[in-house]
Amino acid sequence: MESRIAAALFAALCHPDRLAILRLLMRFAPRAQRPTEIAQVLGLKKNTLSHHLGELTSTGLLEVTRQGRSLFYSVNQDRTHALIGYLAFDVGRARADLLAPLVPRRHPCGGDMTLGVLFLCSGNSARSIMAEALLRDLGKGRFRAYSAGIQPAQTPHPEALQTLRDHGHDVSVLRSKHLSEFQRADAPALDIVITVCDRAAAQDCPPWAGYPVMGHWGLPDPAASQAFAQTYHALRQRLAELVALPQTPVDRTALQTRIDTIDTNALTQERA
Repeated sequence: MESRIAAALFAALCHPDRLAILRLLMRFAPRAQRPTEIAQVLGLKKNTLSHHLGELTSTGLLEVTRQGRSLFYSVNQDRTHALIGYLAFDVGRARADLLAPLVPRRHPCGGDMTLGVLFLCSGNSARSIMAEALLRDLGKGRFRAYSAGIQPAQTPHPEALQTLRDHGHDVSVLRSKHLSEFQRADAPALDIVITVCDRAAAQDCPPWAGYPVMGHWGLPDPAASQAFAQTYHALRQRLAELVALPQTPVDRTALQTRIDTIDTNALTQERA
């Protein structure tokens, strides 16, 4: 990346609101978000947000698409990747002491190694609970499945547990948990963290220890429409693709692409 272009991108990000927008959309990547959703999470006025979105789009950091009468904004990942690379490798000269914190503590998916996967949602009562039970059983020992919530309910939703029982899953060990259980020093190692609701994705959490691969599979709250069976099958479809990963080592980039593609393909099929 040319220094002139990099300087323009850094100038666009020097405003805290624009930096907050990029950070928020990165948590939803590669999904796009409507301005109303961005404004609600960040507490920005409509005209202020419109100005900032225009600035970020003009630099190429964001992309905008139209669906009907609505605009959707997403991160231009190629542009963002180039900016990060410029800072790390051009400005930072690829110094080992600078890059060391970016290296995961262990290979995320090497050979016989089991993968630790955490599913996050708002209440850890339905979507993430079902995902935990599904991956535990579908993974057949290749995955260590966990779930948590940003404001967990006291107990999992009874209908979520019944849906799991109806499909032969053991629910005796399932409980609602706060995400802080997985941010402690003695927490289990995580290789993948997947948010399964937009509220959890919007949560501004500190970086996870070990830098796990992040993904977002946003699904509607099944309790709002009694759609527990549909949510179960939507999660099962996605997780069946995840457990189909080859048992040979796969690098972080390939794993990230796989997680993003699984969700994109599922959304395409659900809208068809």
